[in-house]
Formats: sequence, C-alpha cells, structure tokens
Amino acid sequence: MINLKGKHIYLRALEPEDLDFIYAIENDQSVWEISNTITPYSKFLIKQYLENAHKDIFEAKQLRLVICTPEDVAVGLIDLFDFDFRNKRAGIGVLIKDEAHRQKGYSNEALELLIAYSSGHLDLHQLYCNVSEDNKMSLKLFKNHDFEVVGLKKDWNLVNGAFKNEYLLQRILK
Repeated sequence: MINLKGKHIYLRALEPEDLDFIYAIENDQSVWEISNTITPYSKFLIKQYLENAHKDIFEAKQLRLVICTPEDVAVGLIDLFDFDFRNKRAGIGVLIKDEAHRQKGYSNEALELLIAYSSGHLDLHQLYCNVSEDNKMSLKLFKNHDFEVVGLKKDWNLVNGAFKNEYLLQRILK
C-alpha cells in the first residue's frame, strides 16, 4: 500500500475543487521566481489543467500533489516534474502557499513522503531540484534530506532586473 500520509500532513491528488487554490498560487507574483512564471494564468487554463490532472506520471511526465493538514486544509503543493522513467529520475519542488503555514514542518514532511514514494513506488534512482542561491530555507530543507549541491548555475535567472545564481541539488536514492 502506498502511504502518502505523515504525522502532520498528507498528500493527495489534485481535485476540481482546487481551482481557486491553484489559481491563487499560480497568480501570486511573489512565487513566480520559484516557478519561472512571467505571466498570470486564467481560471480557464487552470480548469483545463485540473481536467487533465488525472493522467498518470508516465503520460504527463509530472505529478502534482496537494499538501493538506489532517483538517483537510490545503497548505501547499509538491511536484515531481521532468519525470524520466528510462533514466529513473525526476525533478522535485515544494511550495507552502501562505506565510502563516511556513516553518511548521509541512514541507519537511511532504518531501519525506514524496522521496519515499519516488524510491519505493516509482523505482526512481535519483531526484534533483533547482534552488536560488538566496533561498536559504529551501537549501536547508533539501540538504536536510540528503540532497547535495552538485553545481552552481551562474546568472541563471533574471529577477527584477538582476541576475541570480541557482544551485542544482541532487539526491541518489538507490
């Protein structure tokens, strides 16, 4: 049995009812730097995305899960992207939507659950992530889960008129 439930959160698939939650995240300019977004998304496009969210990871090459509290409050998202089954790897990213829900261990637990799922269920060999050099909290989170910095991409992202470096982190699972 696949266990996507932790002590303080659980992970679940996207549902049509997540439209407003996803819309708020995708249109929050404060997180566009993390997602490399430069334009807002319409509710129409997000609704279409949710209608196709039922596709499995082998077809869609990505998996987006909602991070929920035991009270069924959606607090964030965790993603596998660039899923490459042949080479047994995927990118991983996590976001907690509101400041009030950050630094409560939700990202930590969600990452732990998705790493176990990636290794045990998807049979992945490695995960990687890209983290801005100045995102100290995310760097700490991934390093605490045995991700190693394997590279620095200099002047990688243009943010508010200035270039920022980005780290590439990797974890070999097995």
